[in-house]
Amino acid sequence: MNKHLKWARAVKAAIIAIGLAGALQAVPAHADSVHKAKEGDTFYLLAKEYGVNLDKLMSANPSIKANNIYAGLDIVIPGAQSNAMVMKASASPSKAAEILPTFKVSSVDKVVEAWGKTFNYSKTINVKATAYSSAASENGGWGPVDYFGNPLKLGTIAVDPSVIPMGTKVLVTGHSHANLPKNAFVATATDQGGAIKGNRIDIFIPGSQATVNQFGFQDVTLYVIK
Repeated sequence: MNKHLKWARAVKAAIIAIGLAGALQAVPAHADSVHKAKEGDTFYLLAKEYGVNLDKLMSANPSIKANNIYAGLDIVIPGAQSNAMVMKASASPSKAAEILPTFKVSSVDKVVEAWGKTFNYSKTINVKATAYSSAASENGGWGPVDYFGNPLKLGTIAVDPSVIPMGTKVLVTGHSHANLPKNAFVATATDQGGAIKGNRIDIFIPGSQATVNQFGFQDVTLYVIK
């Protein structure tokens, strides 16, 4: 075969390959992807970040409860764009500002807004908070379950029932820990502890005992949700 003809065919094949690669890159991917959860993530914020329907997002993750999203959790994003496109969109200042945590209180109307959701509250309670992990040494030998035998999860708090009745739902604010949502998170009084007396709560935090112990003692405010 003529040397020049071979060279021409090779060039043509290279051009076709480059064209196909460019065409593939130009087509946005809409297959399901997996998001590695970070602190403060909620289904509402992820739906906005990835531009997917909130109901579809929750349906794609039936085993994950909305109030139990913690750092490191794998969340399926249905029909999401490619990671490169999502990262590019997330890098823009307007997008970053859109997903910052919010926290607003209207004491006149007794309404508090957190993470894009609005809650009516009956009163506030100032308490001293500590934290505990799922370690056996911190759970009286009963294992990683609450007072009712339910698995410990983000949103579980231990209380003194004479101050905060069991089953009470609250918005916890004023805390600081890497494994807790920033500004505020919803919790339910489903656990008790021998040392939790008076205006005290113990917050369950997913993670190693050493990491959880970094919480120490903190003054937090609870908004009792109606």
